[in-house]
Amino acid sequence: MLWIKAFHIISVITWFAALFYLPRLFVYHAMSDDKVSIERFKVMERKLYRGIMMPSMVLAVVLGAWLVIDAWAFYQTQDWLHAKLILVVPLIAYHFYCGRLLQTFKQDNNTHSHVFYRWFNEFPVLMLVSIIILVVVKPF
Repeated sequence: MLWIKAFHIISVITWFAALFYLPRLFVYHAMSDDKVSIERFKVMERKLYRGIMMPSMVLAVVLGAWLVIDAWAFYQTQDWLHAKLILVVPLIAYHFYCGRLLQTFKQDNNTHSHVFYRWFNEFPVLMLVSIIILVVVKPF
């Protein structure tokens, strides 16, 4: 199980790196007005989402579920884990909303400013801090 836990942590780190970087690309994309930059951002965003972000999210969820299912007798009484899993749900929704935003950029239909994306980029930070505190401190 330690191998599963190690690969779960690796996939979570990779997923969060992408969750931090894609909205940052959206900031720069929203600020761009020349065709070359816009097309470059479209390629970067697509490759990041499909090649790194999606596989990392799938692995993090599958391996995390494996860990929970394997030790369910222990985890079912751990309220910190239930809180963590509740926080993972909006994080997954955020992930798919990023995919939707990617499509709007792809179609040149973005209506948000770079300021929106700067604020939007803060959500995964809040989730990461909350989840790490729950996992390490186990406050309840």
